[in-house]
Amino acid sequence: MAQTEIIPDSSPKAPQAGPGPSLGGVLARALRGNVRQYGMLVALALIVVLFQIWTDGILLQPLNITNLIQQNGYILILAIGMMIVIIAGHIDLSVGSLAAFVGAAAAVMMVKHQVPWPLALTAALLIGALAGAWQGFWIAYLGIPSFIVTLAGMLLFRGGTQILLQGQSVAPFPKGFQNISSGFLPAVGPQTNYHNLTLLLGLGVLAVAILQEVRGRRQTASYGLEVLPLALFLTKLAVITAAVATFTMLLASYHGVPIVLLILGALLVGFGYLMRNSIIGRHTYAIGGNEPAAKLSGVKSKRVVFLAFTNMGVLAALAGMVFAARLNAGTPQAGINFELEAIAAAFIGGASASGGVGTVMGAIIGGLVLGVLNNGMSLVGVGTDYQQVIKGLVLLAAVGFDVYNKRRAGS
Repeated sequence: MAQTEIIPDSSPKAPQAGPGPSLGGVLARALRGNVRQYGMLVALALIVVLFQIWTDGILLQPLNITNLIQQNGYILILAIGMMIVIIAGHIDLSVGSLAAFVGAAAAVMMVKHQVPWPLALTAALLIGALAGAWQGFWIAYLGIPSFIVTLAGMLLFRGGTQILLQGQSVAPFPKGFQNISSGFLPAVGPQTNYHNLTLLLGLGVLAVAILQEVRGRRQTASYGLEVLPLALFLTKLAVITAAVATFTMLLASYHGVPIVLLILGALLVGFGYLMRNSIIGRHTYAIGGNEPAAKLSGVKSKRVVFLAFTNMGVLAALAGMVFAARLNAGTPQAGINFELEAIAAAFIGGASASGGVGTVMGAIIGGLVLGVLNNGMSLVGVGTDYQQVIKGLVLLAAVGFDVYNKRRAGS
């Protein structure tokens, strides 16, 4: 009797649907993609909680929050510009001296020559742009290292400050100029226990933030990329809502939004969009990441570096104006160690020493970490000598964390 040969079925079978990505896996991948920035956010939150406990609730009092913003506004402005310079693979040591020089020039114009403060402010920003362009020319087009050029600039602008002021402080400034640093949004609407305009502004910021998150999620999903599970996404929105609402209520229960916070908000939105979405922003990252490859791809690296330093000059001038307005004087000692604070803020906020990495928001976070440390340690009575030691250790830990992550990724 003949046996029937059984031939195995070789037709393709439909792939079996495996289990979907786990919640923990998605969260871990999201954290790995933004480890430095999320890490600094967590560190900032822990520092705030720690000093809120140590100071018996003084840290988050409305008056102290306002002081914290006004005291650190000029450093945050410098940190934004410094972050962009570091992303491009360079450094600027002259920003503190340039801020002092521009502040001195504005003081001389307003006090000794009675120049209207809006005109003096405009002229000061132009001086900063010219100074930044002058340094950018030596770096971008003549190929001199930025460390050397800006070190020379630091000495030059510090000497220029002494010459302009002749070793003396020049004061006082017009009230309108002082309001750049110490002013607030005007009070409008019915009399309440809160600043009405600040409440409206907070609602607007919250609405825009949620809209951006929803739009970003939809755009990511449309590209077929992985997005956070809905539960995590809603949790993220709830955290954003709580943070914005708390911050708004704190400001609204005092004098409202400081003018310097509006300046910082405009810079954050403008430069954040520029670095994320514009051609020159992408070219800046490309140059910092791999300049030879960027040149081969057609990136005009010299022009990008020149513009980065020109922009740094403008922001240094603006920071100098904010600092001078807060002191209500142009002083020979202004700007000392500003460049170190700005560089530290950039590296703590996620910049890489090799360039090509960092965000504008990261610079703000890094500056806030330093600002809260300074403020909190002062409130609990820590001496300035120990404050310097602690800030140095924080900077070293942030850069060491970056090096560790790069080596782990490489292995």
